[in-house]
Amino acid sequence: MASIKYNPNGQKGKITYSSDIVSGIVVLSLQETEGIELIPSKSKGIKISFEKEGVFVDISVIAHYGYKVPELAYRIQQTIKQMVESMTMYKIAKVDVHVQSVVFPETEPAPAPANSAEEPDDKKN
Repeated sequence: MASIKYNPNGQKGKITYSSDIVSGIVVLSLQETEGIELIPSKSKGIKISFEKEGVFVDISVIAHYGYKVPELAYRIQQTIKQMVESMTMYKIAKVDVHVQSVVFPETEPAPAPANSAEEPDDKKN
C-alpha cells in the first residue's frame, strides 16, 4: 500500500491508495489506447512499484499490425502519466513499455467460384 501526503486546504492527514487502485487506472489508460491489447494473464502484464522518486510502471502489451510501435509506446507512456498523476496526485517517475508481439488481422478464406459448386452437365438427369 502506498500513501501520499496531500494537504490542499491545510488539513492534516494523509491519503492512502492501494497498488490495485493505481493498477486499475493504468488498465483504464491502456484500454483508451487504440492499437494495443493487454497481455492475457492474472497480472495483465503490469508491474507497479512505489519509490522515493515516484511511481515506476512496467507494462507488457501486444500491438496490432499497422500501428507504429514507437508511437504506440509514446502514447501509452503519456496516457498513463497523465491519468495516474491527475487521479492520484502521485508523480510517475518512469513508464517502461514492452511490446511482446504483434497481432495480424485474420484473413478470411476466399469464396469458392460459383461454377465449381454446380454438377457437370453429363451427370444431370
